[in-house]
Amino acid sequence: MGTLSSELGPVAEAVSDRPRIYADANVPAGLVSFMREKLKWDVLFVMDQPDLRRARDLEHFRLARQLRRTLVTLDRDYLDDRMFPPAEGCGVLVISAPDERGLAALLKRLDAHLFAADVLPLDGRKLHAHSDWQSEHA
Repeated sequence: MGTLSSELGPVAEAVSDRPRIYADANVPAGLVSFMREKLKWDVLFVMDQPDLRRARDLEHFRLARQLRRTLVTLDRDYLDDRMFPPAEGCGVLVISAPDERGLAALLKRLDAHLFAADVLPLDGRKLHAHSDWQSEHA
């Protein structure tokens, strides 16, 4: 018998062909709605879970890994590789834009170029995407 992640991860991946996202408390609720409704992503939003709302960043990082979800945040603290080793996560996406409209436009580009072919494109990696982010393939 393996860990929760090793046992449930493949099941979650087999059930859903959509990006599985773990949105922390820094992500605006309107942006979560955009991810769910417009991008059709499977989003676990910590603000929907009373027991997770006040969890520490490290707990969010570990839970995202256990649930095989890409952690999406505006919190640059996750860029610290000593605290949040990329190899120990299912991917961290730190997004930056001047406003919610800019964040939505950025996520739409990321959806088309990054998540189009892979539900966990950042597995073991991190990406800090700004509003002027361009795909390597664009």
